[in-house]
Amino acid sequence: MRTAIDFHCDQHSDPFECPDFLIAYNSIVDEYGIPIRDGGGSVLTIRNCPFCGSTLPDSKLDRWFDELAALGFTGPFDETIPEAYRSHVWWRAPEKQEDR
Repeated sequence: MRTAIDFHCDQHSDPFECPDFLIAYNSIVDEYGIPIRDGGGSVLTIRNCPFCGSTLPDSKLDRWFDELAALGFTGPFDETIPEAYRSHVWWRAPEKQEDR
């Protein structure tokens, strides 16, 4: 799985254009997916490793939206969303050790 996540193609600047790009990882919400080859950037979220079957971490997408709503944000594209919520920092913060 690590090899698939760390994959980098020298021929395609956009990984979704590369046929060898097998697994997408969204570190903001700790979510894994299989790219949907429809010309866009969509993925099919997966809950188990497609190689060994082990359970992947639960997505933090709902929690991300909940925490942003609690801070007063109504949409994910608000440019004033705190920088920590634009990366994995918000869920890996020291006070959130239970998620590691």
